[in-house]
Amino acid sequence: MSRAFCVSEPAGAALDGLAELLAGAGIGLTTVAPSAHQALPFRVLAAHGGRVGLGSDGVRDSWSPFGNADMLHRTHLPGWTTDARTDGEPAECFAPASAGHGELLGPAVADLSPGSPADFLPVEGECLPQVAVDLPRRDLAVRAGRVVARDGRCTG
Repeated sequence: MSRAFCVSEPAGAALDGLAELLAGAGIGLTTVAPSAHQALPFRVLAAHGGRVGLGSDGVRDSWSPFGNADMLHRTHLPGWTTDARTDGEPAECFAPASAGHGELLGPAVADLSPGSPADFLPVEGECLPQVAVDLPRRDLAVRAGRVVARDGRCTG
């Protein structure tokens, strides 16, 4: 389910109850982290066993001309809109964009273990929270073991 902006309206026990209902029904949600008041409460949903993904629609269209299809940038947005401050919070924002997104769409999670898809984006940084906050330059993108972008340009 996408564009379920109303899920961000309840708080406290009401949100916990809604999160339990959604998880129990097997309903997964995606968000684009559009703003602080419409940010999907992905941390609460995940705490109740809900499946949550982070997406990037609105790439130069009438929904928003500010999309860029960059999932690392998309990871940055929920941190910014939810006022993430501790090291764990930006890292939590990465989960829906990576493993959470995979759980919703079905592909195997690319985690660099043997047999995992060879999909990765190497970045320079000390740790995941720093990368989510600083958005370092991405020089290389690999999909299915093939370099698909180098220095910000498609190679194919």
